Amino acid sequence: MGQQYEDEDPLARAIAPPPNETPQERGAREAAEAEARRISDMIDDEIRQEREADKRKKKPVKLLLLGQSESGKTATLKNFQLQYSRRQWLEDRDAWRSVIHLNLVRNVNNILDLLGKEIAAAARPDSNSDDSDAPRRRHSRQPSATPLRFTDTHRALRTRLAPLKRVQKDLERRLGDQSKEMYTTDVHTAAPFDEMAAASAGGTPPRGVLQEFSINSTNGWKSALDRFRRGAVVDPRADAALRLQKQVDAQIIEAIASCRDDMRALWQDPIVRAMLDRRRSRVEDGPGFFLHDSDRIAARGYDPTDADIVRARLRTVGVQEHKFMFEVGRTAGQEWRFFDVGGTRSSRAAWYPYFDDVDAIIFLAPISCFDEKLAEDRRVNRLEDSYLLWRSVVSCKLLARTQIILFLNKCDLLQTKLNRGVKIRDSVPSFGDRQNNLATATKYFQQHFKEILRQHSPVQRPFYVYLTSVIDTKATAATLGAVEESILRNHLRRADLI
Repeated sequence: MGQQYEDEDPLARAIAPPPNETPQERGAREAAEAEARRISDMIDDEIRQEREADKRKKKPVKLLLLGQSESGKTATLKNFQLQYSRRQWLEDRDAWRSVIHLNLVRNVNNILDLLGKEIAAAARPDSNSDDSDAPRRRHSRQPSATPLRFTDTHRALRTRLAPLKRVQKDLERRLGDQSKEMYTTDVHTAAPFDEMAAASAGGTPPRGVLQEFSINSTNGWKSALDRFRRGAVVDPRADAALRLQKQVDAQIIEAIASCRDDMRALWQDPIVRAMLDRRRSRVEDGPGFFLHDSDRIAARGYDPTDADIVRARLRTVGVQEHKFMFEVGRTAGQEWRFFDVGGTRSSRAAWYPYFDDVDAIIFLAPISCFDEKLAEDRRVNRLEDSYLLWRSVVSCKLLARTQIILFLNKCDLLQTKLNRGVKIRDSVPSFGDRQNNLATATKYFQQHFKEILRQHSPVQRPFYVYLTSVIDTKATAATLGAVEESILRNHLRRADLI
């Protein structure tokens, strides 16, 4: 049997006026329809105006910061903000105080943890405290056979500085429940980008081995710092919450200030320094180390300096986007967008989607780490990991036309290591009998990166390289000026303006 269809359009029937509509109802209906059309036309006009404004507006410059964990990506980003977006930098200054306090307190607590282990080991018969935690040691002087003699002074320092454990927890709680773990991986080589693109970024590794305080949001450090801005609370109208917040802030500052003398005594104690040397723990070379400045930072009226903020440490997790309107330079009045990406191996799968439309990539390779291992895999040399990661970036076909700028970073720490007598050839056999000085070392590392680019890039491209110490704000300012000029020319070329 055939199916019968109605000739009348169901939509037309649905919107048709009621059959028994009165003149008054008809007038009201037509007025409502006219108002709806007016609002729809107004929305369409606003959308059209926004599209026209976007066409007239300068296209933002997009810059991707790549490199392994602790390579200096976030410090480079902060240098850009310091030099080119000063107003925004000043707005964030007070909020960084608590982050710097957190770094300082963690410096102290880390040393106290090591001191507690050594004191406990020394109290055991036939103990050998020199061998504890050997896999986590960093290079330093050779350990001495003379036993360390801890005294009541060291036990008293541990007792008087114990309140800083609570201070660290309070500061972390203020930043939110964002303590992330760094995981050990069994992978010996960096994954190619096609594999990383297919990897799941949300997977949870099986076993955590190292905890570090961090932030994880698309707004980067902004979401964390907002919690520390003056008067910032979840509900600004909650006076009780605001008063409590101020009380907690005052208590934290007072607790840190009251421990200032003991912090200095702990760091200057010769037995403590000998303990760190034996454990080959160069804590002062790590990011966010402020014990050298404890007298100034633990003062009750402390205000962060520009250099303090650049050195402040919050580990980047995932991908964080930062938008700065440049106020000075060739691109004054133009928006720059920076993508700061976590450098641990578990984070690298998140890089891939950000490659397609960036104007340039700044790749940071810390060359001072030639004798160090990855925190997430103690079997992998950090310099070798940088080589592998650099090869993956320059060989990626998606990046064949993207400008890549190499920062050989942490030259200051490299100089410090060489001054201590650390031999590069002991960790890098191919360095051979070359002179063990900064000029020779930087030339050697630079040539190695250049050769990787030459061999693995899909197309021949210029080799842009800078020797940097990004915590040195004055020296970095000059480098960023040259980088801005280079990126601007490339940006205009991509926009078909030159």
